[in-house]
Order: sequence, then C-alpha cells, then structure tokens
Amino acid sequence: MDIKAVRTTTESEMGVILDFSGVKPNYREYINTTIPFLDHMIEHIAYRSGVNIETKVELKNFTLSHLIAEDLGMAMGKAFKSYIDKTDGAYGYGDAIGIIDEAKAECAISFESRAYIDIDYHGNSVPAMTEGMMTEDLETFLEGFAQGAVCTLHIDLFKGHNGHHIWEAIYRAVGSALAKAAEISAARMGKTAGVAGKIDWEIEG
Repeated sequence: MDIKAVRTTTESEMGVILDFSGVKPNYREYINTTIPFLDHMIEHIAYRSGVNIETKVELKNFTLSHLIAEDLGMAMGKAFKSYIDKTDGAYGYGDAIGIIDEAKAECAISFESRAYIDIDYHGNSVPAMTEGMMTEDLETFLEGFAQGAVCTLHIDLFKGHNGHHIWEAIYRAVGSALAKAAEISAARMGKTAGVAGKIDWEIEG
C-alpha cells in the first residue's frame, strides 16, 4: 500500500509518499529535503520502520530550515496517520529503544487523535547545532509529525554526549516505534489504538 500526503500553503508544498512494501536497497534515493542531516534522520526512520519514504520539498518564497522541518514533519505525520486509520488490524501504538555507541533514547507513540509531544533530555547536554542543523529544527520536525499525525509522542534521551549520535538514537527510536505501530495482527482486527474507539465530532454553528 502506498500513502501520499501533500501539504500546500502560500509558503511551501511538502509531499510525502510512504511505501509499505519493505525497504528497498536504494531507499535513500527517494529522500531529499535539501537539508543533509534531516535527510539522514529520515533515512533512520525509513530503515527502522521498514517503510520507504519519498519526500518532495518545494519552497515558494524563501528557504528556511524551520519551515522545511515543520511542514515536512506535518506531511509525514499525516501520511502515517492515514495508513493507521485505513489499515484494519494495525496496532496504532508502539515503543522502542534507539542506540548508537554512547547514546540511548526511547520513543513511545500512540495514534489516538490526540496531538501531544514531550521531549525530555533528562539533563543530558544537547548541542545547539549538529551537522549544520539547529536542535530546535530537529525538534520541530518531530513536533510537526505529532501535529500531522494527531498522535501522542514521547521521546526520552537517557544518555549521550555526541550530537550526531544523540539524534541518531532519537530518530532510530522513532522509526522502530513506528514499525510496531504499523504492525498488523489478526487479533487487532476491528480495534483502534485506544479504548475510546473511533472519534466522531458533531459541530453546529
């Protein structure tokens, strides 16, 4: 199954295509955000989640890394949410640990139509800039994902001192948690991620 989501504003057009057929040998070729380190982080999500991720980034007025991170994160979150909603038997929730060398992080995610994110570094020092990308923009991508997916996302950094490794551990954890959330089980058929079930709204006026 392929899922496509395109977010268009007066500032940008951000597109994401998710291919759930298994990671292809050339999966990296489909990821191009114009920000090399963000490409690398999305590579980790793709590889760990088992999902091919194709990105399209078009900026209409100006090039801002914050804009790319936020809008692309929203588009990717929307695409994953669409998959979870359309796939009967998908768990819709998952948690995982991501590690590399000295760095260790955990991610827990649940697609229950509740947009919330919490990132806790637990006192670990995180560089303001890593590989030319600001920490706040690496956070912004994840915040955008949570908004687009209307999901609850908790990220905890348990240890790490190398900026590159810190973010690799975090994004690896995100990818692995998404793999669990997208997993399909016969026992989950007809069920939703949360006990509240499918949420409907009635609005008047």
